[in-house]
Amino acid sequence: MSVAETLKTKLEAGLSPTELEIEDQSYLHKGHAGAPEGGESHFRVRIVAAAFEGKTRLQRHKMVNEILAEELAGPVHALTMVTDTPS
Repeated sequence: MSVAETLKTKLEAGLSPTELEIEDQSYLHKGHAGAPEGGESHFRVRIVAAAFEGKTRLQRHKMVNEILAEELAGPVHALTMVTDTPS
């Protein structure tokens, strides 16, 4: 399973989002430190989930970081996120 597929599976299971976009932006960092030749190291995610209701942006980001802790400790070098509520 690719890193992007793993992110998708874990975020869907952990947050039940109504919208989820995952973009591999590794190509933007080619040649930089932390950017392996095969890509799948730099991602942008946009998540819309009711689980974020009543949470600050920092709390939302911590929720995502906890769900993706294993990937952030391994293949994912950088993660940019937008965390919205359905409202």
